[in-house]
Amino acid sequence: MTAALPALHDQLRQDGFAFVAAGPMQVLLDAHALPDWAAFTASWNELAPDAYLASTGRHRRRRHATFSADAGGVCREAHQPHYQSKTYNTLQGDIERWFEPVTADGPSLRRIIGFCHDCFGALAPDVARWRVEVHQFRIEARADEAGEPTPEGVHRDGVDFVLVLLIDRSNIESGTTTIHAADGRLLGSFTLTRPFDAALVDDARVFHGVTAVTPLDPTQPAHRDVLVVTFRDAARSRA
Repeated sequence: MTAALPALHDQLRQDGFAFVAAGPMQVLLDAHALPDWAAFTASWNELAPDAYLASTGRHRRRRHATFSADAGGVCREAHQPHYQSKTYNTLQGDIERWFEPVTADGPSLRRIIGFCHDCFGALAPDVARWRVEVHQFRIEARADEAGEPTPEGVHRDGVDFVLVLLIDRSNIESGTTTIHAADGRLLGSFTLTRPFDAALVDDARVFHGVTAVTPLDPTQPAHRDVLVVTFRDAARSRA
């Protein structure tokens, strides 16, 4: 842990993004000390449809929560909408989107947020207080229609830092994460394939997207489950 975190900081400072494979990520999260991990991952089975998608949410399910993080620790805030301007989300920007709240707020989620606070806080030590948003996503794929993890395309989220943590991947192919410079140049790509595989992004420096997912066996259910955690300086106005 002591060696892995500084190396991760160095990579984020140098490249603006990092892929962390499941093994090292489990070390960073101290995964053996997550007593509710099974219940936490099972909560993805209880996500509600995303009714804001043009397809009325048939292929994406989600829950959302807002936290604050500062020197005193992490605190959950009152339930509130998720908002992005059209500058960052041309598909669903400039509206307040209300999603069902995250219910699995136990040791696993708090450890993940705490890791992000340690990691991102070291990269921006002048930030006194962070606004943290947590998103549980399930992307479903069908034989007649691919699932779109990022229907808005290659984008920025309008925050400071992003963690994408793979929770589960069942009967899915593709779903490749791509990282781009502001001029569209491809900077890197990787696929989250195992639980705990993770992508970390400096949102101010790079753009990111995920390719569509399709079922390996079109006769069976197929899904891709991820946890997305965003950190934004609370002193900065919303994106």
